[in-house]
Formats: sequence, C-alpha cells, structure tokens
Amino acid sequence: MKNYPYYEVDTIESIKDMISNSVKKYGDKDAMLIKKKKGEPYTHITYKQLDKDVEALGTAFLDLNLSGKKVALMSETRYEWYISYLGAVNGESIIVPIDKELPPQDWKHLLKIAKVSAVVYSNKFSEEMLKAKEEVETLEYLINMDIEESTEDELSVWELVKKGYEKTENGDTRFKDVEIDVNEARILLFTSGTTAMSKGVLHCHRAIAKNLMNMCKMTFIGEKDIFLSVLPIHHTYECTCGFLAPLFRGCTIAQCEGLKSILKNISEAKPTMILGVPAIFEVMYKRIWATAKKNGIESKLKFALKLSNGLRKIGIDIRRKLFKQVIDNFGGNLRLLISGAAAINPEVSKGFEDMGIAFLQGYGITECAPLVALNRDKFYKHDSAGYPCVGMEVKVVNADDEGVGELICTGPNVMLGYYENEEATNEVLKDGWFYTGDLAYIDDDGFIHITGRKKNVIIASNGKNVFPEELETFLNEDPSILESMVYQDGEDIAAIIVPNFDYIKESNKDATKEDIEKIINEIVDALNKRNPLYKYIRKVEIRETELIKTTTKKIKRYEVIKK
Repeated sequence: MKNYPYYEVDTIESIKDMISNSVKKYGDKDAMLIKKKKGEPYTHITYKQLDKDVEALGTAFLDLNLSGKKVALMSETRYEWYISYLGAVNGESIIVPIDKELPPQDWKHLLKIAKVSAVVYSNKFSEEMLKAKEEVETLEYLINMDIEESTEDELSVWELVKKGYEKTENGDTRFKDVEIDVNEARILLFTSGTTAMSKGVLHCHRAIAKNLMNMCKMTFIGEKDIFLSVLPIHHTYECTCGFLAPLFRGCTIAQCEGLKSILKNISEAKPTMILGVPAIFEVMYKRIWATAKKNGIESKLKFALKLSNGLRKIGIDIRRKLFKQVIDNFGGNLRLLISGAAAINPEVSKGFEDMGIAFLQGYGITECAPLVALNRDKFYKHDSAGYPCVGMEVKVVNADDEGVGELICTGPNVMLGYYENEEATNEVLKDGWFYTGDLAYIDDDGFIHITGRKKNVIIASNGKNVFPEELETFLNEDPSILESMVYQDGEDIAAIIVPNFDYIKESNKDATKEDIEKIINEIVDALNKRNPLYKYIRKVEIRETELIKTTTKKIKRYEVIKK
C-alpha cells in the first residue's frame, strides 16, 4: 500500500471517547439536521447540543436504575433514537436496537429472549408495547418518544431529558463520570434472520471504536461532509457507518424522512455522501437515464460520457462540469456513494463514477461491527467488495479449483460471541477466526470478490458450484426485469422473476400477459446461451409482486420459495 497511504485519524478507545473528542473539536458545528415533523424544514443540532441532550437522557437512565440492564430501541431514524442510543451505551446500560419492521410477535420475542428492562420507541408502537409489558417479565419501563408528558403506563423521552437537565445543571456528573470497560459486552445486535430467527451478536466499545478508526483510514470523509441517513438505523451498517462514523469525523448527518422522500431531502440537505444498498442506487441510476430519455438527450449523454472518458485518459477531468445537471439533480454537492449489504452491478458503480460521483463498495457483516473490507477512494475495483480494512486479516478456506471458498477473517472488530448461544458461537469462531458463511475469492491485488452465500450455493449434477447471485446479477441487468431470485428445485435450477411492467409497457402499452412471459423467457434463454449447460435455468416462475425482503433489501429466500 506504499503508493496509497492511509488517512490519519484520531485515536479513540470507546464510543464515549469518540463523542467527547468530537465535541471538543467541532462543538459549535452542526452534528445533525433533523426533522421534528414530516415536511418541516431541517432543525440544526450542534455537537454541543447533542452532547448535552445525551448527558441529560443518560443521567435519567441512571436514575431509572438501568445500570447493567438492557435498553431496547425501536423507531424510524430520528433524533430521539440517536440520543437514546448514546445515552444508554455511554452510560451503564446495554443497548439493543430492534428492527421496527418486524411483526409484533417477532419483536416481542426478541425483547423476551434479550431480557430487556426498558424500551424506547415511537408512538406507532404504543398499543403493542402496552401488551408487551404484560408478556415480557423483565420489562420495567416503556419510554415513548412522542408524548409530551409521562403517564401511568409510559414515560416521555423528553420529560426524562428535562429531568436529566435539572440534575446536570445542578452539578450531577454521574453520566460523565461513568468509566467504560471497552472489552465488556455493551451492544446486542440481532442479525437480519433471512432464513430463521435471528441470533444476538454481542459487541464491546473497543470493537466499534476500532472499526470506526480503521474504516476512516481507508477513505476520506471530513468535517465538510454531509451524510444523508437513508437506511434503517437499527442495522449495524447504518448505525456504525452512517451514524457513528460521521460523528467521529466531524460531519453533519441529515435525517431522511423515508425512501419516498430521498430526492426531496437531497434537495434540502444537499448531501456530499450517501450510504445505501444496491436497490437504492440502481433506482437513482435508472432515473438518470430515464430522465435523459424523456428529455430527448440520451444520445447527448452517451456522447458526453465517451468524450469525458477519453479526456480522462490524457489527464483531463471535466466530469463535474460536464455532468453538472446530473449532479445538481442530487443537490449539487454529492461527491461519494457507498454501497453495502449486497453486490452492486459494476455498470451502475462505474456509471456514477463516469459522471463525476465517486462510488465505492464495501463488505461487512453484523458479527464484525460491521466492516471487513472497503474499496478505497484511490484504490478500488468496481467488481470487488473491497480491500481488507486496516487491522483485518482475511483468507479463503476450502477453496474449489476456481479459488472460491469460504471467507474467514480475524481482527479487533470481530464479535465477542452470540448472546446465550455457545453452540452457534463455536460454529463460527474457531482459533480466533470468524467464518463468515460467504463464498469468495481474493484476487492478486488483495481485493475480495464475494460470489454468494455458502448456504445458497447450488450443487449441479456434475458436482460444480453454481452461485445464484451471479445468475441474478445477469438477469437483473435487463431493464425488463425488476428483480429475480435463483434457487435449486430438485435437480433443476429455477428462477422467480418479477418483470418491470412499467418499462415493458413504455414500449408496448398493450403488452399482454403472454407477451410479458415471452419477453422474460427470451431473456432467460439468452442468459442460458452464454453459460455452460450445468448453469442453465430450467424453470421460470413470473410473479407480479415484489419479493419479500429484509429492511436492508436482502431477499428472504426461503420465505419467497414457501410463498
């Protein structure tokens, strides 16, 4: 890495260290742009204000005797989530983020098995939370983000904050005086559970701190950056990389009001960076070309790309000027997109880069807090999941004749283990190495290429491995296909395909069901012709509704097959 030195970052030992350090360096700068109510202008929150609110709420948590107890969090991305997380984890509690999209029976089950003592939540969950209080034996406090005053059944977050301020302003320093044991389990994260009930992953402050430092050495983010927070905040990818990392580096986090509001919030916040998943960026990229086509400038855009790429070969870079209109449609300041959770089509990532917006892909997993690898801003490959993060060692074991095997890793951000599940822990943690369950190969330059999940691999009749994700990528490249899922059906390879009905009807508004089936079958036939026989898709099922997914847009494969 001699030609690509790492960026210098501050040394931190814990999340509490990180916040304290950032408040000292960036105190009067905006830490957050939040929406108090949907549709209202952004409210500016400085680092100093954030710190005071966290201290007040953290002090209130101590008053509730939540030391050593678990505090769960369940809501959309909002300011109350942020301060509750920091107030718990930087005090004496164990934080337990919960997926707000789970059905009540599932999140109640998680509260029960985690032995949660308090839950902080938004008002939409109030009715079910009152029922949960009767069902979860350990549950002492229900804390509502939206009520102004506490009731007999629910405490108000903001009333707790007010009471905390009364204490801190009168000299109560208990929260600030809390000393963090950086190696103690203080964060309990539940995996997305795409195939079964999720497992609880235990992390300590040290793991998060190391991950923050090491990822920020890889790619530059700085105090002039504005992050638009788009992904579900409970997920470790967004929590570590889209919440804690920006605060570590002095950035401003702008709250997104929801996926339908992305473009509106982009125009308001004018972000420089967006952390997302392939589904979001693919929609953004398709929108660029759809707009160009609608305005009759598609050929001009193609020519501009050809011209720009030619000039770059001789050291002339005019992308930000040449594609100013495209960049202006995304707020005017967008400089970097970072994708994770699944592989992105390299055509999309390169397409954004060719228009002057850098695009990097990373690879992470909840058990690693989460980042294992990241493409760097000056050292990257569009078809790779990234280069191992500083401090991480990776290797492939049990490789086949093409060099593909299970990816394993070791480093300071690997989990402590699964919560109350020694058997599952021992299955994946062996001699200090974490077995990811992902299949991959590492190229000659050290970049990781993920080929699929070990549990999803299809064994063909000739014994060869077929990776469904690879076939899905090729299928999804065709604009007539919205999404697809490839799986093994007996001895055959099968595919469930959701057509892009809007796209198909743009060119043939009278397209019948039979016409659409013919289009899809022709795409499958074309894919088969480019592949060896053992990779042929033999069965095709066309569905009209989108496939079932997790909140990070991963297809729930086994649920889709059962449906």
